[in-house]
Amino acid sequence: MESPDTSESDDCPFCQIANNQTDTEILLSDDELVCFRDIKPGSTHHYLVITRTHIDSCKHLQADDIPLVERMVEMGKSVLEKKKVSDLDDVRLGFHLPPLLSVPHLHLHALAPASTMKLKSQLRYGPQSYWFITVDKVLSQLKTRGKVK
Repeated sequence: MESPDTSESDDCPFCQIANNQTDTEILLSDDELVCFRDIKPGSTHHYLVITRTHIDSCKHLQADDIPLVERMVEMGKSVLEKKKVSDLDDVRLGFHLPPLLSVPHLHLHALAPASTMKLKSQLRYGPQSYWFITVDKVLSQLKTRGKVK
């Protein structure tokens, strides 16, 4: 039996997208991950990379999930490149922390250009946001602590 934080949820909108049960346009996908546009973009380019397996949030990740997070980053960057984002240094990659999750299913935000995000987006996805953690911090915490604090 699967633990409740990794079981597939019939009413989870991201599980439905991952299982092709919606008309959401999939930009990239593989056996493990799916990438699509955010419906409330915080920047000119705003994409979500989700896991096909239901994981509630980055708080449920462990050290052995580091390769998964790295693959999520690769897919996020490749969709930005595919969409002709030339400056990959002007990008925000990260996760929201509970309880501020619009959808309780692990999803990486890939936003570009970060330098042109409006104040509202900066509050949600910017470096000062208390509820947004960059992918670098997630990977660092997984490597040093084995979990995201």
